[in-house]
Amino acid sequence: MSQFDTLRFELENGIARISLNRPDAAHSLNLKMAQELAQAAILCDSNSDVRAVVLTADGKMFCAGGDVQSFHQAGDEAPQLIKEITANLHAANSRFARMRAPLIVAVNGTAAGAGFSLAMSGDIVLASEKAKFTMAYTGIAVSPDGGSTTWLPRLVGLRRAQELIYTNRVLSAAEALDWGLLTKVVADEDLATETDKVAAQLAAGPTEAYARARALLLSSYENGLECQLEQESRGISHCVGSADGQEGLAAFVERRKPSFKGE
Repeated sequence: MSQFDTLRFELENGIARISLNRPDAAHSLNLKMAQELAQAAILCDSNSDVRAVVLTADGKMFCAGGDVQSFHQAGDEAPQLIKEITANLHAANSRFARMRAPLIVAVNGTAAGAGFSLAMSGDIVLASEKAKFTMAYTGIAVSPDGGSTTWLPRLVGLRRAQELIYTNRVLSAAEALDWGLLTKVVADEDLATETDKVAAQLAAGPTEAYARARALLLSSYENGLECQLEQESRGISHCVGSADGQEGLAAFVERRKPSFKGE
């Protein structure tokens, strides 16, 4: 069902799969890809059939970051172009962060710049053992985007975030896992299988509970204790009253496996 030029988008069995698809440009982010990422994110956010989202890329590269060639060619118009790109990229970031379905990112190769930012945005981040990670931004004298200055210090702490941003240190998959950037590292040939396994598990899970948990985690750094406690109370109350909540309670009491419908 793909309707895009720079992405492949498929929806099957409750799993939306988004694959970056600019292989001749190392899947780098140009204006068209940013626009299509925003459109894909809106599709995922708007369709109640979507119960898990996978973001990955084809081939041996995840994403080389921004399309520097197009930035350079824009000349004096580059600042305007960058504003258009980030407006769309950040719209995608926001939808991915606030949609009901959990986001699984499968990093199949190097993730640089905006690619690193996209990788960090996942709820579950799987990576090939061959993957590498670098911020890269200051290497071309620009500052980070794609939500990386929100996610990076939360995941690795301020000092390590500063090092990655200022020095463009390259992390191996093993180092990224050790630093807390990844959920799991798998053999290159096992990445697709492991991704499918996790996506199927989440797509069969209690989607509304995931949605409430995602929202609580996203707000946890800005809310005071009492505000967060109130949101937790409202969230769990809502979930208990949902169809899946009732099914979860019944299955527990009846000592059977629950069958969740995402409702």
